[in-house]
Amino acid sequence: MTSCGKAKEAAKSGADAAKEAVEKTGDAVKEAAEKTEEVVKEGAEAVKEGAEKVADATKEALSPKVAKGKKLFTEKTCATCHAADKKLVGPSIKDIAAKYAEKNGNIVQFLKGKAAPIVDTDPGQVAVMKANIDGFLKDVSAEDLQALAAYMRSVK
Repeated sequence: MTSCGKAKEAAKSGADAAKEAVEKTGDAVKEAAEKTEEVVKEGAEAVKEGAEKVADATKEALSPKVAKGKKLFTEKTCATCHAADKKLVGPSIKDIAAKYAEKNGNIVQFLKGKAAPIVDTDPGQVAVMKANIDGFLKDVSAEDLQALAAYMRSVK
């Protein structure tokens, strides 16, 4: 083979190698772009969900109904047995709200004495709570009980 033929063959071989490298690079770039797009979409969805939760919590936390419920919670001595995030005599507000949400329970009906307990069903605890309902909550209006329930649901 002549030196001119060798040069042509080398050039063709180099061109083929370059073409293959470009194709591989293009595939890698395309794959990276697809993964990046997927990650960005997932991140955007997570941010959207988080923003919606914050907006809901803020709206509920700032509502006059929740503020009224918080005041009632303290005035009606609920805070003597229940804390926001830890068990005192009774379960925490967070645990109560979570259990009622999980079981689609009605806190107001329970506070009116018209529904069985679904959070702490220990007979001793139930007796204490029933005495408190009969003593402290019997004259509380349905509107105030709704406010109390709204406050309890707002505690996160």
